[in-house]
Amino acid sequence: MSNSEPLYLRPDVQVEPLVDCWYAWSYLIPPHTAARNITGRHLKIMESYISAPQIHASAVANPKMLGGPFIDYGGKRVDEIKSLRDRTKRDRADLIALSAAFDELDGLLKSNATGFSLQPLYPKIPEMLRGYVELVYDLNNNPSVRIIEPLLYKKYFDRSMYSLSFSLTTGDDRPFVLSTPRLPSDDTVHLPISFESKAIDALFKMKTEPAPWTQIKDLMQLPDHADSSFQGFFTDKRPPAYARYTGKGVRWRYFGHACILIEMDGLSFLMDPVLSYTYESGISRYTYDDLPERIDYVLVTHNHQDHILFETLLQLRHKIGTIVVPRSGSGALQDPSIKMLLNAVGFHNVIEMGEMESIELSNCVVTGLPFLGEHGDLDIRAKLAYSVRLGRHSLLFAADSCNIEPRLYEHLQSELGNVDVLFVGMECDGAPLTWLYGPLESRRIERGMDESRRFAGSNYSQAMDIVTRFRCKEVYVYAMGQEPWLNHIMSLKYTAESRPITESNRLIEDCRSRGIFAERLFGEKEILLE
Repeated sequence: MSNSEPLYLRPDVQVEPLVDCWYAWSYLIPPHTAARNITGRHLKIMESYISAPQIHASAVANPKMLGGPFIDYGGKRVDEIKSLRDRTKRDRADLIALSAAFDELDGLLKSNATGFSLQPLYPKIPEMLRGYVELVYDLNNNPSVRIIEPLLYKKYFDRSMYSLSFSLTTGDDRPFVLSTPRLPSDDTVHLPISFESKAIDALFKMKTEPAPWTQIKDLMQLPDHADSSFQGFFTDKRPPAYARYTGKGVRWRYFGHACILIEMDGLSFLMDPVLSYTYESGISRYTYDDLPERIDYVLVTHNHQDHILFETLLQLRHKIGTIVVPRSGSGALQDPSIKMLLNAVGFHNVIEMGEMESIELSNCVVTGLPFLGEHGDLDIRAKLAYSVRLGRHSLLFAADSCNIEPRLYEHLQSELGNVDVLFVGMECDGAPLTWLYGPLESRRIERGMDESRRFAGSNYSQAMDIVTRFRCKEVYVYAMGQEPWLNHIMSLKYTAESRPITESNRLIEDCRSRGIFAERLFGEKEILLE
C-alpha cells in the first residue's frame, strides 16, 4: 500500500463510540445522567465482577440472564477491570460527587419539603448543585427538582471521556453494551477522539470518497504503534455506487428494528437510524452502503439506545441535513434534552418538535404525535410518534407507543384522517423500569412495583384498535429487536411462544382475515407506493 494510493474506509469496519471505555448511549452524555450511571451502574457492575468473576461468567452463559448486569469476559481480565474502576474513581471524582449531591438533595426534599415554601431550603442545597437546580412542587404538593441543563453542561461536561474503538467485524455477536465495558484488545484500535471532532466526519466520508494514507494518518493523529493496525481498516476497492430512487411515487426501505428510509421526489427521511455493517450473512439486509449521499431529515422517536444510536449517527453526521427530535426541556433527571445532548457531541443541525406540530415541505407534511407508554410510567416528554404524509400517501410511525388510552387515537384520527400504512411496535413484554432507569432512582423500588412498570409496546388488542380506528390498508409490525445486529443493545431472544411473537402473529392473522395486508418486518423490505 503506497502512501499516495487513494483508500476507502472498509464497509466492515465496526466503530464503537466509547465513554470511559463504556459503549456510548444517550444517557452517558448529559453530566447528570452520566453521573448517575457511573455510580448506579458502572461502578457497581465492576465491583461485582472483581469480587465474583465466575458468577458473571455463569450468568452470561445462561440465556435467561440476557441483558443482566454481568460483564462478559468469561471471568477473565479482572485486573483490567480493577484498573478501569480505579481510573473511574480518580478521573470522574467530580461526577461521582455530583451523583452523591443528587442523593443528598433528594433526602433534603423528602425531609423538609412538606408543602410550605421551598425558599428556606435553597441555602441547604448541596454546594455542587447550587445555582443549577430549581426546587418545585407539583399541584399536589409533591416536591421535585428542575435541572438547569445548559449551565450543568458548562460546568461538568467533559470531552476527555470520549474515544472510538475500531475493529473488523464478521458477525453480529457483541457483549451487551449496558453491562460490559470495551477493554482494548489485539484486534481493536482505540483512539482518543472527541465525538464532535470534524475528523470523524472526514473519516466516514471515506466510505465513498477516498484519501491517501498520509492524509488519513495525519487526520486521525495516529500514534506509531497503531499505524499498521489502522491501515487494515482501509481498502483500494471502490464501493458500489448508490442507486438513487428516481421513481414518481414513494419508496420506503426497512433497514431493521425501527429504521426506515423514505424517498420521494429527491427528498429523503430516515427514521431512528440503527444500521448493520456490510459483510457476509445469512440474513438479507440493507446496510450503510444502501443509503443516499444526503439524508434530508432524520426523525428520532424517543431517547432509548435502540432509537438513538451514536454508533450509527456519528457515521451519518456528514450526510444529514436536519435531525428532528422530540422536545423536552422539562429539566427532569430522567428526561434530558435530546437536542442539548446531540449539540454537545457535534450535531448542530437539530430541531425540536412538539406534539401536533408539523414540518411542511413541498408535497410532504411531517407531524409529531403524542406517544404513550414504553417509559415505565415516568414523566418523560421527549417522545413522539410521527405522521408522514407524502402526496396522497399517509404513513404512521408509532414506534414503541402503547395504546393504553384508545381515546387518544380517536382524537388523532379526527385530526389526521385515515392512515394508509401503519408501523407499530409490539414488544409487549418489555424490561422492567430499573433495567434502564434504575441508576437514576434515588430510592429503591420494590420488586413487584418494578416488574409492573415495563417498557412495553402495544399488544394485539391495543394494536388492532389503532388499525381499526385509522382504517389502515397496510400494517407492519416493527421495532421488535429481532435482527441480530441489535443483540449488543437489546439482548432479546424470542421463541415461537414469546408473547410479543404470539400477539403480533394474532394481529397479522386478524388483519389478513379482514383484507388488510399485514407483516412482521425482519431483515430488509422494500415497498413502492405509486
